[in-house]
Amino acid sequence: MGRKTERPFFEKLEITGAGARGKAIAKAPDGRVVFVSNAVPGDLASVQVFKKRKGYYEGRATEILRPSADRVAPKCVHFGLCGGCKWQDMAYAAQLRHKEQEVVENLRRIGKVALPEIRPILGAPQPFYYRNKMEFSFSSQRWLEPEEIEQEGTVADRNALGLHIPGMWDKVLDLKECHLQAEPSNKIRLAVRNFAVAKGLSFFDPRRQEGLLRTLMIRNTEAGHFMVLLQFYRDEPGPREALLDYLSAAFPEIKSLYYTINRKANDTLYDQDLVCYRGEAYLTETMEGLQFRITPKSFYQTNSQQALALYRVARDMAGLQGHELVYDLYTGLGTIAQFVAGRARKVVGIEAVPEAIEAARINAALNNLSNVEFFAGDMKEVFTEAFLQQHGTPEVIITDPPRDGMHKDVVAQILRIAPQRIVYVSCNSATQARDLALMKEAYSVAAVQPVDMFPQTHHVENVVLLNRLNLS
Repeated sequence: MGRKTERPFFEKLEITGAGARGKAIAKAPDGRVVFVSNAVPGDLASVQVFKKRKGYYEGRATEILRPSADRVAPKCVHFGLCGGCKWQDMAYAAQLRHKEQEVVENLRRIGKVALPEIRPILGAPQPFYYRNKMEFSFSSQRWLEPEEIEQEGTVADRNALGLHIPGMWDKVLDLKECHLQAEPSNKIRLAVRNFAVAKGLSFFDPRRQEGLLRTLMIRNTEAGHFMVLLQFYRDEPGPREALLDYLSAAFPEIKSLYYTINRKANDTLYDQDLVCYRGEAYLTETMEGLQFRITPKSFYQTNSQQALALYRVARDMAGLQGHELVYDLYTGLGTIAQFVAGRARKVVGIEAVPEAIEAARINAALNNLSNVEFFAGDMKEVFTEAFLQQHGTPEVIITDPPRDGMHKDVVAQILRIAPQRIVYVSCNSATQARDLALMKEAYSVAAVQPVDMFPQTHHVENVVLLNRLNLS
């Protein structure tokens, strides 16, 4: 047998900062970094290590010996188990401070670019109840609380409708409350659970791949209209229609009610046929008079209020005078493209998902925009010299890639095009910094604006304006 690795216990560690994935940071007596969960920068804590690596430790605070000035009481009874709000025990002003610091450190350390004065991070006006989309999972084998495990005998009710325990695909926490989405989101989720239990509808077992009820998605608009999508594993019309009819009657806020039968091993919806059981086939969100139809498969920024702030930043940084051709890369539903179209001669949007491009075209027609065009395809394959010759060379490029950032071939093509300005919107400042490093010989960073889209979490959006250098 191999030798068991000793897991140190540190009696007193000063928590000095915030790190990746929402963990706090401390330094061990041997000089190694310790990534600590359940701690806030400024705490003095006892820490039990559960993972030991050559250059660092991972641990959990077992006791807070001296609480940080930034520590607050979490709002949710599930905090610490649920992975939805890892920073709920940190004051919101401190969350913003650490997010802004993370952006600056990534741009300097990874990008190694000269930075202007960083604009103060734009905080969210609503630190809670800000999400317009939540996805919950059913489970017949819910996560048990420690006190339940210690009880004698078996636990009678093992059903759950909630969120996954972090890092555990088959473990679901049964939620009594959630403070991320406006009501009646909680009421809908609890009503579905209670109805299912009362009627004996079976909850899904992801390991055995059996059961009826699989997932519940709830979307809403700023106007208070809701979309509900229930995912079933089995095709049982009687129980399905009973549940859907109950929801429709109980919640008039539900304007769009969907279901699907998913027999796959995973819960993804993009290759599934969705049935609109009752109501409209979409929700409509408005933004500065523009309308965007949102279907169950649509990508839309999950914080509607901050999305408006983010798009205004991108539009202002683009500095459009009305004569420019703009390319909007990774356009999604074409929200940014349409948002800037009123100040541009023409906007061309490119996106890999064909359904998103179809929705973008519908939205553009709905908004009477004749100066926008949308094209579907893999960015590095569509965004070519032939495409440029046909559609024109842009003076301004706006890019909003996924978390992995831009493919190196896309960066190379941007450098060949050499637009006057690039507005780079990112949900991951580390990959954004990597891409900026590839462009720093030709572009200078003129402005940096962090935007907090996801309060109570470590995630942060960042917008960077790049100006072309005069290379003569």
